[in-house]
Amino acid sequence: MLVPERALGKRRLERLHSTVMERSTPRRRASETAVVGVIADTHGLLRPQALAALAGVDLIVHAGDIGSAAVLDELAAIAPVVAVRGNNDRDRWAAALPERVTTEVGGARLHVVHDLKTLRTDPAGLGVQVIISGHSHKPSVEHRSGVMLLNPGSAGPRRFTLPIAVARLSLGPGGARAQIVELDVATTATVRPRSPRRGDLDGAKARGAVSPRGGAR
Repeated sequence: MLVPERALGKRRLERLHSTVMERSTPRRRASETAVVGVIADTHGLLRPQALAALAGVDLIVHAGDIGSAAVLDELAAIAPVVAVRGNNDRDRWAAALPERVTTEVGGARLHVVHDLKTLRTDPAGLGVQVIISGHSHKPSVEHRSGVMLLNPGSAGPRRFTLPIAVARLSLGPGGARAQIVELDVATTATVRPRSPRRGDLDGAKARGAVSPRGGAR
C-alpha cells in the first residue's frame, strides 16, 4: 500500500498528538493485558502487511523516522498512536512531535526514543519497564538493568538484507512480553515519492501477517 500524502498543518498535528496521548492509556482492570503495536522506520511506506500485523492492538507506538503525517493518520485508524520524531523527520509536519516521550500502559511505564544511543543515562534510572527505539532497522528484544529494550526493526523500505518487521508488546500482571513479527514481503519495495501496517515469549519471532487486501510489496 502506498500511503496518500495529505498536508497537515502544525496545529492539526498538535491536536492529533495531544488527543492521542490523552486516549493512549485506557483504564484497565489489574487482571487485563494491554497489547501495544510497535513500529518504526517506515520512511513514508506503510505496508498492508504491517497494518494487518498491528490489527487489534490497544495502542500503537511509532519510534520515529515516520516519513509522512499520513502514516500517522493511517495508523490512528487502527488504534491511538504515540509517536516520536526521528532524525529523518525534518519537514514542518513533524515539528510538533517530541524527540522522546514516556507513557503508561497496562500498568507499565514505556519510554520511547528514536535512537537508543542518544540516551545518556542507565535505563534503570528512567524508572520505566520498557524502552522502545528504532533507527538501527534491526529487530531485537533484550534486557538491561531489569529494563526491556525493544526495537521492532524497520517496517519501511528494506535496508540490505535486514528483515521487514513490527512488534507486539503485551503488558499485564505477568510483566512485559515482546514478540517480533517479521512481515512476509517481496525482497524489493516501492517507496512512495516524498513530499511537502507470532511467537509468545520475549524475543520470539513470527512470520506472515499478510493483509487480505494485498497491495504493493
